[in-house]
Amino acid sequence: MSSEIMSDIKRDHILKLLENGQREDGRGIQDFRKIQVETNCIESADGSARVKLGKTEVIAGVKIIPGTPFADTPNIGVLTTGAELIPMAHASFESGPPGEDAIELARVVDRGIRESGMVDVEALCITPGAEVWMCFIDIYALDYDGNLFDAANLAAVCALKSATIPGEQYGKGENKPLPITCVPISVTEVKVGNTLIVDPNFDEEQISSARLTVTTDDNGNFRAMQKGGRGSITLDELSTCLDRAVEKGAEIRKIIG
Repeated sequence: MSSEIMSDIKRDHILKLLENGQREDGRGIQDFRKIQVETNCIESADGSARVKLGKTEVIAGVKIIPGTPFADTPNIGVLTTGAELIPMAHASFESGPPGEDAIELARVVDRGIRESGMVDVEALCITPGAEVWMCFIDIYALDYDGNLFDAANLAAVCALKSATIPGEQYGKGENKPLPITCVPISVTEVKVGNTLIVDPNFDEEQISSARLTVTTDDNGNFRAMQKGGRGSITLDELSTCLDRAVEKGAEIRKIIG
């Protein structure tokens, strides 16, 4: 009972702050938490990155191996994204096969990378119709304090940017950088009461009614979008989210280089 009362008190406190354009941690409603990025942090991976978004922490590794192309895309490389929410990251995460939340997280990140054309998959062809490079992106949540979508996006994108195709290891020529064409950045907002806020922390996520993640490319073009939560988002609110996605995406690209 006491925890429920505390939860109600905390909810009212957050809502009252938002009514005045404030947040518990001192940020404005359009502000991201501090972003920290470390690349090449997994020695056995062909590319890797650890990202801290406030207290949320995610690590991503990229493995690139030669393999057989899909029958319907014989001259195009393979790109696959997976995510795992391990119990050490948060008490609500359980061990075992990926659940719905992990599957959604992987799909949202994958869609942003794929639809933006970040990786030139045609350049991953080794022998047309016979052999291509297969690129696997594995994402792990290490610490969860809200907004895994943007943290995972950043970790995957930075891992891909740092990745090297291991041609020498497999007798396929020289090692070379993974062919990157752009840097897709996702910006997630949630609706708490009647207020849209960028980069929600855990408490803000828990009392939100709706979530929207928008991914843009280097030119500010919209490449992917994912709605979550049971609440609604009006057309005016959608317009606000889209504008912020472009603005914040540009700011984040400058941060990660």
